[in-house]
Amino acid sequence: MLVIRDGFPVSPGHSLIIPKRHCVSFFELTDEERTSLFQQLTEAKTGLDVEYRPDGYNIGINEGVAAGQTVFHLHIHLIPRYHGDTSDPRGGVRWIFPEKASYWNEPDRHIAK
Repeated sequence: MLVIRDGFPVSPGHSLIIPKRHCVSFFELTDEERTSLFQQLTEAKTGLDVEYRPDGYNIGINEGVAAGQTVFHLHIHLIPRYHGDTSDPRGGVRWIFPEKASYWNEPDRHIAK
């Protein structure tokens, strides 16, 4: 696995965790590769905690063209987040579909517990 900084970072410290073996999809990974990928993700997060002291993280994989994949070699985005970096971080990836972004404001919304 490789850990590098994103060339077009969303925030300071935005990193990519990349398997050395070529695969396009997360679902092509072996169990061992998946374990290694998550270990590297955890180690990268630990390093970013020390270097950047973020307040949170977004972790993401764009799987397929419909999901925004433009680089066809699997990689995980580890994006440090900071208080005030957006006016309201709630909704996360739901902002891709703005009408679904503020789900917490829906009066009839029932959250499973």
